[in-house]
Amino acid sequence: MVKHIVFFKLPDNSEANKRAVKERIMSMQGKLDFVKHLEVGINFCTEERAFDVALISDFETKEDLQTYATHPIHVEVVNFIKSLNTVSKVVDYEY
Repeated sequence: MVKHIVFFKLPDNSEANKRAVKERIMSMQGKLDFVKHLEVGINFCTEERAFDVALISDFETKEDLQTYATHPIHVEVVNFIKSLNTVSKVVDYEY
């Protein structure tokens, strides 16, 4: 199994923007059968080093993760998040 974790920091980290990012990511749920688990959390920590939104997803293989990365449904979500000038960090690992 592969775990894919992404943290997002929004320049405008209003609750509305954080919810919009969460909703856009969760709109993929059930549409991509190779995504085994999809979870999005909105951060409540107020520390400067904190990011605003976290995505946690699971895939059976690295190949499934690569398919996800280039899938048009995912690319559309990525483009939306990038349009907000979002900074992101990612961790992918096998477990």
